[in-house]
Amino acid sequence: MIDLFPRPRHLQSTGGSAAADAPVGCARDPQVPAQGYRLRIESTGISLVAADDAGERYGRDTLRQIRSQCGDTLPTMTIEDWPDFPVRGYMLDVSRDRVPTRETLERIVDLLDLLRINHLELYTEHTFAYSAHRTVWSDASPITGDDVGWLDQLCAERGIELAANQNCFGHMGRWLAHQAYRPLAEAADGWTTSWGAHWKAAVLYPCDASFELVRGLFDELLPLFSSDRVNINCDETFELGKGRSAALVAERGRGQVYLDFLLRILDDLHRRGKEVLFWGDIIRQHPELVAQLPRESTTALVWHYEAPIENPALPEGFDEILDEVGINAEVLRGFAGQVPTFVDTGYPFWVCPGTSTWNSLLGRLTNARANLLDAAEVGSRNGAGGYLITDWGDNGHVQPPSASFAPLALGAAFSWCLDTNRDADPAGVLSRRVFDDPTGSLAAGALRAADAYRLTGGNAFNGSPLFYALLSSSGIFGGDPPTAAGIKDTLQALERASGEIAGGRPQCADGDVIQRELSQAIELARLGTLRLAAQNDLSGIDATEWQRAMERAIDEQRGCWALRSRSGGLDDSLAHLSRSL
Repeated sequence: MIDLFPRPRHLQSTGGSAAADAPVGCARDPQVPAQGYRLRIESTGISLVAADDAGERYGRDTLRQIRSQCGDTLPTMTIEDWPDFPVRGYMLDVSRDRVPTRETLERIVDLLDLLRINHLELYTEHTFAYSAHRTVWSDASPITGDDVGWLDQLCAERGIELAANQNCFGHMGRWLAHQAYRPLAEAADGWTTSWGAHWKAAVLYPCDASFELVRGLFDELLPLFSSDRVNINCDETFELGKGRSAALVAERGRGQVYLDFLLRILDDLHRRGKEVLFWGDIIRQHPELVAQLPRESTTALVWHYEAPIENPALPEGFDEILDEVGINAEVLRGFAGQVPTFVDTGYPFWVCPGTSTWNSLLGRLTNARANLLDAAEVGSRNGAGGYLITDWGDNGHVQPPSASFAPLALGAAFSWCLDTNRDADPAGVLSRRVFDDPTGSLAAGALRAADAYRLTGGNAFNGSPLFYALLSSSGIFGGDPPTAAGIKDTLQALERASGEIAGGRPQCADGDVIQRELSQAIELARLGTLRLAAQNDLSGIDATEWQRAMERAIDEQRGCWALRSRSGGLDDSLAHLSRSL
């Protein structure tokens, strides 16, 4: 039986056979949906009719998959296929310490090509080498202009759009930490949340000087990209109104003050002929403001990263915490609770789920599947123009790049054709096309490891209990506390996954890197499991032995980092682990 990825929406077997090396006749047909194709394998030959270059590329890829599984003789059949979402994107965080090497970026682009993802962004806060702002990026091993030119060409050769990305309102902490930029901060000395936590300055004060900074960044960045699409982010402006703009917010309202600055940026970029993306989390909370937003060349990005919860039971007092960061019980329902502001007003939007790998060590595969599936369902039902898979690096980007391969494959399948890929299993495509592992063992181990945390009996929001325990970080809530039996099952699952990963025989160029980095992540998860058990009085661990193991793991993390990522940011990332000692 032929196993195609993604599964095409229409496949009809005609019961005959054809020579695998038969020539392929290609043609264009404007009646075929955009990016679509019609592939006919007949005893007399093979024909491929496509809507456009993308459709031909995807049709040829389907034929390659069939040939690789069928040998010298192909079964005759007709396949008709096209995508649900015209834009199927991937956004990689390169600002939480881990900046990938060119070799790693090329591996990612090849993977996106294989998965039919046609849009890429590198999420940037401080990790682009702006000529006038060396102080900000000097220790970060940043992406350079030459890197962008190289990557842009690489993407273009594979039919992938590389879009510019620069946050320019919230998440500016790496800028505001430097003395030269403190005058641009909303709250230069930070601010205190309603639950008593003190957070460092991260939001620009919306003023002329801040706007000039932003405009200067885009002056240098945008000419490097062949695409006219740019993501300006502008999300999570938590402290707006808590500092210098307090009086203005009291007078005009927090939403309006936010929108006024957003509109200045949009107007500048529209004058340059750019199509602008921005995160919709702030506007979502102020639907009355949508009427002031331009609708041409502007798209709201609607993000949500948890599996939908129909009736969330939050711990007492937690709703207040979530409310301060713009989350409520309605939003926790999933994308159905996120999109109404934009659907009801007819405003253009994309849905943006996540890989669920950040704050996790190995991933949260069950959560990722539910979140990615929810985005595809709600997005396709409500007319979303795109589907952007986000891959964040919160708290040091500790997880290895290969932890994202499985959820990325799932998101690619769901966004291509949900009807035929709803029950997609990433094991096959990982083994056959990503790892080139005839044993299937590496994929089995990676998938098992990505869900091992669920066996503890505990639960977490935006991360894994094993990660939070390892880093002595807050974040666990909901569900039952871990049990002794659950801890035992988790350790056994990690041990089994470790053996499966070691037993794989990947033929891909980075096969040994994948095995090493996943094995390292499993060791960190094991140490997190032991610490979780100790924190809940479920076992006594020898502190000296644990510390020695942790020291070895930190050394190995350093070695694994060098295989995929640039050196800048490494010490900051390792500091998250070192605090556990």
